[in-house]
Amino acid sequence: MKSTLFNMVAVLFVITLIASAGVGLVNMVTVDPIAAAKAKAVDDAILAVLPPFSEKSVKEIELDNMPVKVYTTSENGETVGYAVETMTKKGFNGIVKLMVGFAPTGEILNINVIEQAETPGLGTHMCDEDNNLIKSVKGKNPASMQLVKGCLAVKKDGGDVDALTAATISSRAYVDAVNRAYMAYKSVAGGEFAAEKVADEARKGGNNE
Repeated sequence: MKSTLFNMVAVLFVITLIASAGVGLVNMVTVDPIAAAKAKAVDDAILAVLPPFSEKSVKEIELDNMPVKVYTTSENGETVGYAVETMTKKGFNGIVKLMVGFAPTGEILNINVIEQAETPGLGTHMCDEDNNLIKSVKGKNPASMQLVKGCLAVKKDGGDVDALTAATISSRAYVDAVNRAYMAYKSVAGGEFAAEKVADEARKGGNNE
């Protein structure tokens, strides 16, 4: 092929077209498996924070302009717990997502980290079993703990949640997500009036940093 401007432009166009088609094909092939993997991760997280159940329903609400999902689970028609898919944007490296399990009476049953990008060896310890954060809240109703402006807080901020060693920002983010989960739990478990009340609490004192 003669090396002319037209020929070079034509070759570049064909290469670009083929590359774009390839990217589109890869996206089509991977989009369903990625979605399925994310859905499975959520289901596994729910199972990890709640007692056995046979039925579940979901309600999505918004707190601080962030989506929060509350899964109400039941067995033989009786509610056994609430799993709250919560998040915060205050992590050291951005978004942290948790699944927080609540008993019908409000005690935190367990917490599972769904997504985080914290500093390895420091903030990533939030994923460890029995880390300081989860030990501070597991088995307790947040309403019975030391609250700051109506919310849980790490000890450095006047609360009684033990922070991760050398990872205060990550610890605050984790607690922020748990606070949002508790507000969402109260909203769904307590009804519409509670939803208005907790939204007001979030506006007044949801952030401890």
